[in-house]
Amino acid sequence: MNTYLELIAFSLVIGIGATLVMDIYAVILKRFFNIPSLDFRIVGRWIGHFKEGVFSHKNILQAETIRYEGAIGWLAHYLIGISFAFLLLLIWGTEWAYHPTFGPAISIGLLTTIAPFFLMQPAFGFGIAASKTPNPNLARFRSLKAHAIYGIGLYVAALLLSMVLS
Repeated sequence: MNTYLELIAFSLVIGIGATLVMDIYAVILKRFFNIPSLDFRIVGRWIGHFKEGVFSHKNILQAETIRYEGAIGWLAHYLIGISFAFLLLLIWGTEWAYHPTFGPAISIGLLTTIAPFFLMQPAFGFGIAASKTPNPNLARFRSLKAHAIYGIGLYVAALLLSMVLS
């Protein structure tokens, strides 16, 4: 298979799989421990305001709602998951998908925490690394856990893909 085609196809499969693992983890936390995860409508609201030239908010929760913000947020969530899988494959190569190892997957998973800490949370008005939230350390810990689960998901999705490929 063409390397570029592999890169795209593997990114889609691994990224969707890893994001799905992350979402299953969030459902388990909510159902059994009543721990909420990020409401992706907030992400959709943030993205929806881009067309007005608004990229950061004093408090995204008080910003005007956007039509279809839930759908926009969920789509963005999965596209971001695919993009980070793409990054993993760019760094370690598509050959990694044939013989996945845990280190690269968990490394990318943990490194993806940079996005919420330094881009999304400040843009939402929550401060760098959730510093303006009621319990910043808890928010940081939950973000790290969720992104570690995403990293595990990258590995699991790649393992399943490698079984199909062999």
